[in-house]
Amino acid sequence: MEQREVMDQDNTNWVCVQAFGGLKAEAAEEAADRVETTDGKVPVVCTPNGGAQTVRLQLQRDWLENYSDEQLVTEITNARAES
Repeated sequence: MEQREVMDQDNTNWVCVQAFGGLKAEAAEEAADRVETTDGKVPVVCTPNGGAQTVRLQLQRDWLENYSDEQLVTEITNARAES
């Protein structure tokens, strides 16, 4: 399962993984195809250390490879502000 870990401005470590990331590669790809939105986004769950709440995001399918740490932290921060 591929995941990304980033730290926000409050020194909270966030571990982000695409939904269905625990499945075998072919099954995960098929599941991602089924849940991908019309604008190419897939569900991603980011879990913090400490007391912060888990955040669910909709990110571009290539988020693992192409989002910078700063972009990912911004997405988390924006999602937390909306909840």
